[in-house]
Amino acid sequence: MLAIRTVLHPTDFSEHSDFAFRLACSLARDYDARLIVLHVIEPPMVVGGEGVLILPSAVDLKPLREQLQQLRPQDPKVLVEHRLVEGTAATEILRLAEETKCDVIVLGTHGRTGFGRLLMGSVAEQVVRRAPCPVVTVKTPLPETSSSGESAPESAGSFHFPKG
Repeated sequence: MLAIRTVLHPTDFSEHSDFAFRLACSLARDYDARLIVLHVIEPPMVVGGEGVLILPSAVDLKPLREQLQQLRPQDPKVLVEHRLVEGTAATEILRLAEETKCDVIVLGTHGRTGFGRLLMGSVAEQVVRRAPCPVVTVKTPLPETSSSGESAPESAGSFHFPKG
């Protein structure tokens, strides 16, 4: 059986992240694991003909900290830590996963394709490819259980296990 002691949930506060947060909370509760909720503030960048210029951050951290602190599991027994860091999202997620020796990363994905993905890149894809642990990606709402006890047929996400 997979031993899960630490669950890492990176959030961008989107609806997709909310669904992933609920799954991360359930895993942490079921495995009696600690839950680390991470938000990464990406520094502003200007792209020009000569390259990329990273500007100093002028983001007010207080509202972000408050928003992050509001993410609490419904079960008060789940140990939760909140982390707010500045950097590139995928890099910081992977750094924290290594640093905390997390056992699973649960993150939402916007499911961008085509030109949008080309322009924006995919944080989830970068994390899946380079993570030191299993990664669960969630791109649709979690299936609701019907009154008959059967879950909805939609897929809630996918499981990705690192190679090697």
